[in-house]
Amino acid sequence: MSTVKEAVEVAVPVRTAYNQWTQFAEFPNFMEGVEEVTQIDDTHNHWTTKISGVRREFDTEIVDQLADERIAWRTVGGDTNQRGMVHFQSLDEVHTRVELVMDVESSGPAEKAADMLGMLDRRVKGDMRRFKEFIESRGDESGSWRGRVTPG
Repeated sequence: MSTVKEAVEVAVPVRTAYNQWTQFAEFPNFMEGVEEVTQIDDTHNHWTTKISGVRREFDTEIVDQLADERIAWRTVGGDTNQRGMVHFQSLDEVHTRVELVMDVESSGPAEKAADMLGMLDRRVKGDMRRFKEFIESRGDESGSWRGRVTPG
């Protein structure tokens, strides 16, 4: 399993950055290879991705979520095995640090080779850079979910 970490500073308040991240259907706007994310309920999403010509479908479950602080998830079905957490840290009234940490298990020979070449790391860095551009160009969030999910 590979661990990928990336952080960006965005020029929006922590509430805005967090709220936008809860809008999973918007992920294809800034995540390379993500074709669609469908929210099933408050804690489950269905993902369709296509990376390097390989299409994957999988489900994720949010296992810990605290508004303006963190969202943690894990896969619960499908072609992918991963878990991760995104942290939000207010730097001041209009700047937020967003840090993503993901553990991903490469599932096939092509994915394992891409992982060894650092492609996952580069993709995540690009996704975080595009999130920064996406939220800063909007100036506000497209929606929000302020609920709480506790581990257990």
